Amino acid sequence: MERKEKLYEGKAKIVYATDDPDKNILYFKDDATAFNGAKKGSIMDKGVINNKVSAKLFQMLAENGVESHFIEQLSDREMLAWKVDIMLVEIVARNYIAGSLAKRMGKSEGGKLEHPIIEYYYKDDALNDPMINRDHVLVFGIASGEQIDSAHATALKVNRILSEYMLERDILLVDFKLEFGSHKGKMLLADEICPDTCRLWDRNTLEKLDKDRFRRELGKVEDAYQEICRRVCGEL
Repeated sequence: MERKEKLYEGKAKIVYATDDPDKNILYFKDDATAFNGAKKGSIMDKGVINNKVSAKLFQMLAENGVESHFIEQLSDREMLAWKVDIMLVEIVARNYIAGSLAKRMGKSEGGKLEHPIIEYYYKDDALNDPMINRDHVLVFGIASGEQIDSAHATALKVNRILSEYMLERDILLVDFKLEFGSHKGKMLLADEICPDTCRLWDRNTLEKLDKDRFRRELGKVEDAYQEICRRVCGEL
C-alpha cells in the first residue's frame, strides 16, 4: 500500500492518504500532550507501543464481533485503516472513580462504580471538549440518534470485553475513551485503544500504567507503557 499526501496531523497521529481512496495510513507519533495540549512532551517509543497495543486490541475486539476501522498493522508505527468520517462525540466509559469524575463528584480516586458510566464529550479543542448529553447531540446536529445510540451500545460491549481481557492480565480497566466514524453508512470503532486513551491500573498494587504518569509527573512513563505492551501483547 503506497503512502501518499498527509491529510491531517493530530496530537498523537498523522493520517496519510493511500492509492486506495477508501483506506488511510495512520502513523503513530511519540509526541505526548495533556490537558488539551497545555502540557507537551515526548514519550520514547510511545508511537510504537500504541500502534502495537491498538492493533492487538482491535483484532481481539473483531474476534468478539466489534467492527473497527483497523485493517492491518503495516510497520512498527503504521496502521492501515478504513477511511471514516469521525463522529464529533467522544465516548468515555468509566468503571472506577478517577480523573475528572473524582473532581466533579468530590470523591477519592479508586472506588469501583456499581455499574459503568457512559459520558459524551463534544470534540472541539477550542471549547476544551465539553461534556454533553444525547439532547445536545441531537439538537445541535452533532450526530444522528441512530449514530449516538449505536456508539453508546458498542461502548458498553467494548467495555465488557476489554475489562475481562485486561483483568486476565492483572490490569484494571478504570476508564477509557472511544471514537467512532462512519464508513459507507456503517459506524465503526476508530482512532486507537492504548495507554494514551485508557486508564489502566495494576490489579494488585493499583499502580498507574497509563498516560496519567505523564500528566501527573509520576515518572517511569516509558516503563509503564512497556509493561502494558508486554501484558496486552505478550511481548514488546
